[in-house]
Amino acid sequence: MLAVALATGGAVVAAENGDQPAKQAAIQGQRIFSAGHSFHVFMPSLLSQIAASAGIEGHRQIGLQSIGGSRVIQHWDLAEDKNTVKPALATGEVDVLTLSPIYLPDEGIEKLARLALEHRPDCRILVQEFWLPYDVYAPNYKQKRPEAVNRNSRTAEELRAMSAPYFASMDAHVKELNEKFGKPAVRVVPVGQAVIALREKIIAGEAPGIKEQEELFTDAIGHATTPLRILVVYCHYAVIYGRSPEGLPMPRILQQSKYGNEDLNRLLQKLAWQAACEHPLSGVK
Repeated sequence: MLAVALATGGAVVAAENGDQPAKQAAIQGQRIFSAGHSFHVFMPSLLSQIAASAGIEGHRQIGLQSIGGSRVIQHWDLAEDKNTVKPALATGEVDVLTLSPIYLPDEGIEKLARLALEHRPDCRILVQEFWLPYDVYAPNYKQKRPEAVNRNSRTAEELRAMSAPYFASMDAHVKELNEKFGKPAVRVVPVGQAVIALREKIIAGEAPGIKEQEELFTDAIGHATTPLRILVVYCHYAVIYGRSPEGLPMPRILQQSKYGNEDLNRLLQKLAWQAACEHPLSGVK
């Protein structure tokens, strides 16, 4: 397969099939603002490191607004004296806005997207899929939390079936917004699907250094350990820059963890690129 993606800066990037990374043209670094919760806010600093290791010049994280357990509307509604995302978008300097809703619909996505596009018509708004909190599909999970979570008992089929309504709601919401905007301004970062693919590899004994699914999470709700964090970042890299992370050096935090082996790093890169290429709303072609 020959995949061609257009970066916002106008550079054309080619990616080819196989384990080796394609020879890639220089690409314009993007200016990024991120707003989200704890399944997302670790991403920006790691993405900056990965972009640097890829030789991308001009990548810059303009800002980060973090609210624990937040819906996107909470970032819109945040008091003026604390709100940093609105002023940043109003400057017109944000190339990419990354968001992490919980369950949908979430009117905050449209509000922030409209503000971003008003001041920069070619801004891209990336919406991160997440992995299901407590490993169940339960939009009311904050009111009724599961008594126990046994992630190791899950099969890939169960995970896909449980996640299907969430993925469908995400896609429907993004399609609706893009119809309103008249262009594909809002895109999906398919983290949730990449996580299921990784868990399937763990179940099959094909994830080097990871024996159990539980190793991806620090607690019952599902905060990410280092391998999962790196997978999240690779997914964003793939969608933002339209190029495969395959062949990039192992990030420092992965190298320094007990999961610091190159085979696992290559697997995370491959799964992220696969998820980005396969999702019709990622913008990766």
